[in-house]
Amino acid sequence: MLHLEKSLAAFEEAKNLMPGGVNSPVRSYANVDCNPPFIARAKGDRIYDIDGNEYIDYVGSWGPMVVGHAHPRVVKALQEAVSRGTSYGAPTLIESALAKKVMEIYPSIEILRMVNSGTEATMSALRLARGYTGRDKIVKFIGCYHGHSDSLLVNAGSGMATFGVPSSPGVTKGTAQDTISVPYNDFDAITKVMDEMGDAIAAVIVEPIAGNMGCVLPKQGYLRLLRKLTEQHGTLLIFDEVMCGFRASLGGAQAAYGITPDLTCLGKIIGGGMPVAAYGGRRDIMMKVSPAGPVYQAGTLSGNPLAMTAGLETLNILTEERAEDGADYSRMLTLKTKKLLLGWQAKAREAGVSIQAHQAGSMFGIFFHEGEVYDYDDACASDQEAFKVWFKAMLEQGIYLAPSQFETLFMSGAHSDEDIDRTIEAAGKAFQAVAASRR
Repeated sequence: MLHLEKSLAAFEEAKNLMPGGVNSPVRSYANVDCNPPFIARAKGDRIYDIDGNEYIDYVGSWGPMVVGHAHPRVVKALQEAVSRGTSYGAPTLIESALAKKVMEIYPSIEILRMVNSGTEATMSALRLARGYTGRDKIVKFIGCYHGHSDSLLVNAGSGMATFGVPSSPGVTKGTAQDTISVPYNDFDAITKVMDEMGDAIAAVIVEPIAGNMGCVLPKQGYLRLLRKLTEQHGTLLIFDEVMCGFRASLGGAQAAYGITPDLTCLGKIIGGGMPVAAYGGRRDIMMKVSPAGPVYQAGTLSGNPLAMTAGLETLNILTEERAEDGADYSRMLTLKTKKLLLGWQAKAREAGVSIQAHQAGSMFGIFFHEGEVYDYDDACASDQEAFKVWFKAMLEQGIYLAPSQFETLFMSGAHSDEDIDRTIEAAGKAFQAVAASRR
């Protein structure tokens, strides 16, 4: 039996200090009807809560801990960097070093700007797209999340396209009216919107591999269609690879699917666990950003030396280290993830529970669903009650997962074969619990 007495007391105190007791909503565990463990420390693929419980972690701080928590090389680099000061608000060599490294891996990025969060990256990329094209409207996809900036918090129904309905109090109708929401993976919907309004649309922004309605992959040819339609209308194509960057493959979804976007948003891994993101792309577009051009964007902590250090060392590990069989880091992570999901699928079949398992490199997730999951409506049709039972059973066994079926899980280089085997066995018991709950 998992004991969380200290965590419960800490959560009750936190509720008086922060909205809902957390600084980001999903951490509250509201979706799974239980209280969150409060984390004290982490190392490798393990996290430890204040009650002394140990977990195998597949959240990885929501993606950035691709080399594991507190990797010795990252820790050493940070210790050396912090001794030189924590922030300058001035140019440094480490900013250029990280920019060069990112550009080596992402050839579509000719110029980039460092920022502090994925929200800031997508918000800035859309402002740049509007400034570059002189157009106001943007297209986003239902179920794809691009941060909490006003123009992207738009409610979307299940029709062909939904216009300008704010989904959060505080977002004005005027802000939202230029945002068009289209179902993800719907070829006809995006074609119709672009045929009718393409010449007025500044940008189409998409998670090329969706990670915020669970892990949902693009249908074959879908991303190529987006590239074709945007080119036809002079619309910029923005890939939000904050989540799938360096995970779908080393070069992200754009390398995995062979698509070159005009702008790319990155985050998570390029900070190595520190708050870093970036947006970049074609030189002619990026040179419109201040001070080179008229589109304003700034940040005191952008390019923070500690964050740049952690990101650069993490990318160095990804590109330098290899497994015993010679496989590169990205390939190694993909094989680990495949092994885990094959094990989960086998255990689900043994328990008589239907699941859909999705993988994009080292991103993965499951849906308690009979049929395929291609969009937000499919994800919503999955059995949320089954997920709650499964999640709680996994947590009891020391397996730390995202507390929502609409979140993506992540593999790290620190996960051993033994850890994966243990996780598969735990999943078998959790699937049996789901089956028992349905009787």
